[in-house]
Amino acid sequence: MIVSPQKFSSLLFTIPFLFGFIKSLHAQQSIDDILKKYNTQSVPYISVETLKMEKDNYVLLDTRKKEEYDVSHLAEAIWVGEHFDAARIESLQLKKEQPIVVYCTVGVRSESYGERLKNSGFTDINNLYGSIFAWKNAGFPIVDLTGRETEKVHVYSKIWGKYLKNGEKIY
Repeated sequence: MIVSPQKFSSLLFTIPFLFGFIKSLHAQQSIDDILKKYNTQSVPYISVETLKMEKDNYVLLDTRKKEEYDVSHLAEAIWVGEHFDAARIESLQLKKEQPIVVYCTVGVRSESYGERLKNSGFTDINNLYGSIFAWKNAGFPIVDLTGRETEKVHVYSKIWGKYLKNGEKIY
């Protein structure tokens, strides 16, 4: 098959465009993309850097599954589970105006949990932006059930695991 010079130059122009388009379709999303897609920011974000500096000012609530928390969590975090349980929250005897940070794997489940806390009358709820993945990716420490620092992070699934850049992935 012989291609005319006009068609050949047209093809040369089209190939890079198509390559770029196909590449963009397969580009890996970032945690930022995930949060923009799934969250409404109904619960204000707090950055990992701000939390690191002001951690003593907050109660930390881990809103992941128990097996995720058992692998590792932020030091002093209280496991509350991914499904809101009013009785469990009441048993913690938290003050409604107490500053609270909720977190999960990347920040999607924790936003839902934070919404439920707000609906229960809590007034100072923050969602950790990027959650435990962003915390660990920033090089901040996490602990196991014994309180010792660990590199292990439960990544929830292989799909979500690609967002953890720093640490040992546990499935």
